[in-house]
Amino acid sequence: MNLKRTNSAAVTGMGIISCLGNDVDTVADSLKTGQSGIIFDEQRKKLGFRSALTGRIKDFSPGDYGINKKACRSMCEPALYAMAAAKGAVSDACLSEHELQNERCGIIFGNDSTVKASVEAVDIARQYNETHYIGAGRIFRSMNSTITMNLAAHFKTQGANWTVSAACASGAHVIGQALMMIRNGMQDIILAGAAQETNWMTMASFDSLNAFSSYTDDPKTASRPFDRKRNGLVPGGGGACIIMESLEHAVLRGAPIYCIIDGYGFSSGIGKSLSEPNKKGSQKAMLNALNDAGIVPDNIDYINAHATSTPVGDLAEAIAIHQVFGPNTPVSSTKSMTGHECWMSGASEVIYTILMAKNRFLAPNINFTGLDEDCPPIQVVPQTCDASIRYAISNSFGFGGTNAAVILNFNEIETI
Repeated sequence: MNLKRTNSAAVTGMGIISCLGNDVDTVADSLKTGQSGIIFDEQRKKLGFRSALTGRIKDFSPGDYGINKKACRSMCEPALYAMAAAKGAVSDACLSEHELQNERCGIIFGNDSTVKASVEAVDIARQYNETHYIGAGRIFRSMNSTITMNLAAHFKTQGANWTVSAACASGAHVIGQALMMIRNGMQDIILAGAAQETNWMTMASFDSLNAFSSYTDDPKTASRPFDRKRNGLVPGGGGACIIMESLEHAVLRGAPIYCIIDGYGFSSGIGKSLSEPNKKGSQKAMLNALNDAGIVPDNIDYINAHATSTPVGDLAEAIAIHQVFGPNTPVSSTKSMTGHECWMSGASEVIYTILMAKNRFLAPNINFTGLDEDCPPIQVVPQTCDASIRYAISNSFGFGGTNAAVILNFNEIETI
């Protein structure tokens, strides 16, 4: 058995709950056809939201994924999405109970809010003037680690078990941390992912920042990353999980291999405020990821941009991309279709990129009509096109200046 790199991490399974679909095949089709999952939410409008737009998860029922009522008592919305996605990924990777239930298998997920469960607990206490009716399970629903504790209990894993909270870079940092642990021989298998709640409660404070798109008359055109007419993001959410596995371990058990996680880069640096990005920080994260993977910018065939459709954020990322890659590397932001999936996005966008590579296409940056006059030239992909992706980079940047970039290697799969 000729393994070129015994300390690499392979992706051997995927599962997702997204406004583009609740399974990888449906999501792949939505990406290829440029379908938007964004809708106008009447409830948010009645509650006084400045923008009532959101990515909508359709036809999701916990029971369809074997999550019973007892389990739901300790699981809030992001935990339910994460459980469904993780079950899909475990099944896709053909992992047995024996391979899951040992100290060499762990779970790391990204999550940075469980707002609804916390708000509900406070409302109950105020309604009854006592805490009795809050119930025993609500504490587990309101903790930020609700996802990992519930997944670990369900799958009976005995290895890593914790949550990464790093704003909108959470999912990407999870993948980077899992990569480092597998490289260091600390784990053989990690269920790595992230989830984001989609209820109105989690987005009320966000809406007050006036950061959301005002294109409410035509929701599907509201998210416009890099476009000169963009005026704000659209919130979204769901759950995404990939199975990351030591390459050697994956090959020995004959697992399917979608790609190799080849590099991870991170940096920190804010602009003038906690919410303003720093183009130097974004640039450094990408350069660090390339260096970690041992490749150069010319090796990258596709950039899955973080671009959320905000004027300042997209411009900063475009400048950073141009400085690292120049004007000719294809770029698109799948947020044009999903909206900004926040804590989940770093994990979901890795899955979206894998699906593109597997099916040999680049997903479009829909709603794109042209760059700002002050934006450097980058090659935004406005329509679906055929492509053979050897290497791709996925960017994730978050409030407080937390930046992450992940390199995906599809070039060496056939030689393993």
